[in-house]
Amino acid sequence: MAATDTGGVDWAALEAAAVTAMGKAYAPYSKFPVGAAALTEDGRIVSGCNVENASYGLTLCAECALVGDLHMGGGGRLRAFYCVDAKGNILMPCGRCRQLLYEFRAPGMQLMTTQGIKTMDQVLPDAFGPDNLEENR
Repeated sequence: MAATDTGGVDWAALEAAAVTAMGKAYAPYSKFPVGAAALTEDGRIVSGCNVENASYGLTLCAECALVGDLHMGGGGRLRAFYCVDAKGNILMPCGRCRQLLYEFRAPGMQLMTTQGIKTMDQVLPDAFGPDNLEENR
């Protein structure tokens, strides 16, 4: 079930930033450029694109670049996320990238999904994260 409360998120601005990032993707092997954008708790928009490598396992997903941009810009937590392909279609992060986004989420983080807006807890239920490590120390 999709969430209906957008929490003041400008989804059109995130979509535009994701499309811009997708235009900078380096995808000579898959021919599948991806762009991602996210809103931080302090109102910044961070973005990233996929960067492929001839050794396919070394390819960086757009979400990886986005988290790098987050940290280069001062860090923080992600409130909302949007990801697109070359045609502007909404993409869902893969499992690895959902875990990466979970690590840097703000409470109640929302994602634009193929089924509408959902929370991070809805797209990655029962996730393992930093709090689990603290419990075991």
